[in-house]
Amino acid sequence: MEIAVIAHDGKKNDLVRFLIKNKSILQQERIKLIATGTTGGKAEEAGFDVKRMLSGPLGGDAQIAGRVAEGKTQMVFFFKDPLSSHPHEADINMLIRVCDVHNVPLATNEATAQLLLNAIALQS
Repeated sequence: MEIAVIAHDGKKNDLVRFLIKNKSILQQERIKLIATGTTGGKAEEAGFDVKRMLSGPLGGDAQIAGRVAEGKTQMVFFFKDPLSSHPHEADINMLIRVCDVHNVPLATNEATAQLLLNAIALQS
């Protein structure tokens, strides 16, 4: 199962803490992580093996949306910062739309992401 992890600048630390908290689930052999550039770098620094795409504003969100559309990515954790504006909002909305079109679970906050990971843990 491929899971994409993305976070706006104001949420990157929250996402890394979430990954560390769920390390036992996320480092199972059957789970592969991909991420946008900077987020992926922070996840790597925390000890995760991550396939890095471009940074979000440079097309990383679109790359991940493409993987969702191709059936390669089965889940997306996108920790959005609702209190800041983002210059690549169109890319973000496109990723959300592609997840909806292809019925791929998308968590935009920690509570929802935790529920999704708990479901994965129950299947183990």
